[in-house]
Amino acid sequence: MARITIVEDDPLMREELIDILQKAGYEVAAIADFQDIVAQIATLAPDLVLLDINLPGQSGFEICKSLKSQGTGPILILTSRDKLQDELHGLDLGADDYLTKPCNRDRLLARIQNLLRRFEGRPGLINGGNFFVDPNTFTLYKGSQSIVLSANEGKILLTLVQHRPEIVSKSALRELLWGTDQYIDENALQVNLTRLRKTLRQLNLEDQIETIRGQGYRLRGR
Repeated sequence: MARITIVEDDPLMREELIDILQKAGYEVAAIADFQDIVAQIATLAPDLVLLDINLPGQSGFEICKSLKSQGTGPILILTSRDKLQDELHGLDLGADDYLTKPCNRDRLLARIQNLLRRFEGRPGLINGGNFFVDPNTFTLYKGSQSIVLSANEGKILLTLVQHRPEIVSKSALRELLWGTDQYIDENALQVNLTRLRKTLRQLNLEDQIETIRGQGYRLRGR
């Protein structure tokens, strides 16, 4: 039985969602204390998070970003905010689907089932936008395709995903790979980036890594 955690501050909506999901056969936990939401979700370890955006204390967008940086997934945003800009922002932060309220019961259940099916057998994946990365095995997934990265390739890509869309400096990447930024040949990092881009090319993802002249690298936004 799949476990779903609901993050919704409207008590009536929360109870309605609990009822719908329980009747559909899911094990449901609902968060009603909106302090340390990310920590609560980590403890519950759900198979899917149903996340509202307008929450007291912290934006659902911030929660989504934090959860994805920790490998939580999938996340379905369910919100009354129906602007395209909000939807694109949520997806760019790693949300796996986006629905607006009020939402048809059957549509909601179909989206949930689809997400659970996509993630079945792939726990702890981190969403890179157009792909997913397993932080334990450095396996890269895109649709039905997958490829295993080398240790250095995996470390670089995982770091870029976790900091997306921020720039990761060259010195930070050298420290990541070799434990120091001193006495490392400048070309050594470039060689590893070239190898990673070559590997990504096999899944048509070579343009995902952007070079920021004089600063470092970042993963392109969606």
